[in-house]
Amino acid sequence: MTAHLPPVRMRVLHGQGVGRGAVVGPAVTVHAAPSVPWDLLAPGDPDAEVVRALTALDAVATTLEERAGRTAGAIAEVLRATASIARDPELRDQVRGRVMGGQPAALAVDRATAEVVEAFTAAGGYLAERVTDVRSVRDRAVALLQDLPEPGVPALDRPSVVLAHDLAPADTAALDLTKVLGVVLEHGGPTGHTAIIAGQLGIPCVVQVVGALAVPDGVDVAVDAAAGAVVVAPDREARRRVEARRDALADLERDTRPGRTADGSPVPLLANVGGVEDLDAVDCAGLEGVGLLRTEVLFLGRSAAPGLQEQVDAYRRVIETAGDRRVVIRTLDAGADKPLAFVTRRGEENPALGVRGFRTVRDDPELLRDQVLAIAQAARETGREVQVMAPMISTVQEAAQFAALARDCGITSVGVMVEVPAAALRTRDLLAEVDFVSIGTNDLAQYAMAADRLHGGLIDLLDTWQPAVLDLVATAARAGADAGRPVGVCGESAADPLMALVLVGLGAGSLSMSPAAAPAVRFAIARHTTDRCRAIAQAARGAVSPDGARAAALDLLDAHVREVLSLP
Repeated sequence: MTAHLPPVRMRVLHGQGVGRGAVVGPAVTVHAAPSVPWDLLAPGDPDAEVVRALTALDAVATTLEERAGRTAGAIAEVLRATASIARDPELRDQVRGRVMGGQPAALAVDRATAEVVEAFTAAGGYLAERVTDVRSVRDRAVALLQDLPEPGVPALDRPSVVLAHDLAPADTAALDLTKVLGVVLEHGGPTGHTAIIAGQLGIPCVVQVVGALAVPDGVDVAVDAAAGAVVVAPDREARRRVEARRDALADLERDTRPGRTADGSPVPLLANVGGVEDLDAVDCAGLEGVGLLRTEVLFLGRSAAPGLQEQVDAYRRVIETAGDRRVVIRTLDAGADKPLAFVTRRGEENPALGVRGFRTVRDDPELLRDQVLAIAQAARETGREVQVMAPMISTVQEAAQFAALARDCGITSVGVMVEVPAAALRTRDLLAEVDFVSIGTNDLAQYAMAADRLHGGLIDLLDTWQPAVLDLVATAARAGADAGRPVGVCGESAADPLMALVLVGLGAGSLSMSPAAAPAVRFAIARHTTDRCRAIAQAARGAVSPDGARAAALDLLDAHVREVLSLP
């Protein structure tokens, strides 16, 4: 109990914050992964031991798939992706071979997954980011084989702050949200699975916090996601600041008016969602529609694409639930960190630069046509117009090809994503072929800076405040203004209230984000005129570093906004 803890001196740990929330609560550390002794006896019946090993992997996959079925959006997406590792034929073949070579089931799973981890780490990119998922599969399977409790977050008897080296998607999805106040990780990155899920759930999260696991269980910690700070054993003043922040943010959540600047210019605030289940959060946040429906959630964890009618039904439910609000549907963004067994190429040296997004049409044109036909049919059945856009467009020819296909299928509002520098530089020409563009700032930063967006060690390069990234956004937005066509932003940089002002100043006509981010963004925009947003954008672009760009924007920020949102 907390009463028996030795005194702990107050100290501040720093990391990368995710979200804007602030909480105080007792620390709880996740259960350690089970170890596997090297001197386990060889199996007496190798065939039976193979069955044990594969049955454990099947059980892990089934559990993850069942959890995915009980949730939605990014959580379901990453759970299914993790389950696919447990069902991976190559991993299972390695386990089988090791057991037949004399290793017991637990050791075979341990060693086979260790080889996968080593290979993924050496490969880098999105594979390196999936190391946490591989280890999650390993830990759960080994625990089953050794008849041990499932590793991960322990059962919580009171609201707590969860501390871990990292959390696998399965751990995050299993969190009891009535008891989890915040999440603090020693590892991870702001674009990793845990951070994405925490953002979707509105849980204050700080990642890359050196020393987090040295905090004893039961000691109170104050987590300030906006400042990227974790205060161990906070004093009365630190607690007061957290409570004041929580009260201020709660006030913002009660404001659900349409997004607009202080001088009345509309800036529609939209949501990034994965399915109909996410639309409750859209309602609560008072958002004006869906700016990005991630359709790959429907495809993940399958050995073949869903049939036409299944797709029609899924899209129709979203369109009907959205009612009269805008719905922008992104076609399948398979590949890279979202591999699909039936379309992703095996053995690509750098999947992020390979066949992903619209490029899958090169290998399977019918996959995209069937999807667009299903979207068009769902729109007809609901009597509503939807907007459809393709990801990973690099050339004007690709944009024209997609526009022709979509219009042939019956889509009247066709757009493309601007995620590649080539597309940003030629947005003017893209808009001669399509009706709108949406800028994906996460990938745009990745490709502009030649830095994998899932690589925690390259956060400085991946910063969307990088002047080169701001220049590309400005180029695309200016092209939209010249052409009289809409340019929106659906990257998570739109969830940063300070960056949102820059995006508005650069000419973004709408912002799409996680619903939990909307109150702070709405508040920031409402306190600044369009001209002030333009001045903030100009100041940011005049800097030569991301830190300089952010500092220049902060200098022009309304003082009340800065105080309420705790923007340092």
